[in-house]
Amino acid sequence: MSRTYGQRVYALVRRGPPGSVATYGQIAALLGNPRAARAVAAALRNAPNGGRIPCHRIVNRRGSMAPADVFGPGVQSALLRGEGVVFLPDGSVDMRRCLWQPQPSDLPAQP
Repeated sequence: MSRTYGQRVYALVRRGPPGSVATYGQIAALLGNPRAARAVAAALRNAPNGGRIPCHRIVNRRGSMAPADVFGPGVQSALLRGEGVVFLPDGSVDMRRCLWQPQPSDLPAQP
């Protein structure tokens, strides 16, 4: 049985370690479609409650947080700070220091 795109997104996002972030585009590229960043965002927005998917670790390519209506004002940055993610003075994630660099073993099997 093949997994849906959303399930593949969730499986990959779960592999990102605490203290690091990934971008929507990075997740899309790792799943074989670098132009599907919006599909990744949609999948995360519709993630099942209680699924233990660390959606807060996904940011845009500039290191900016999701809109406040997704997590609530300040929630995403507070969760990331609690994991040790470093922020720049403008409030974005320091992507040089915190961008997840997955190893081949981190990648889920293709469907």
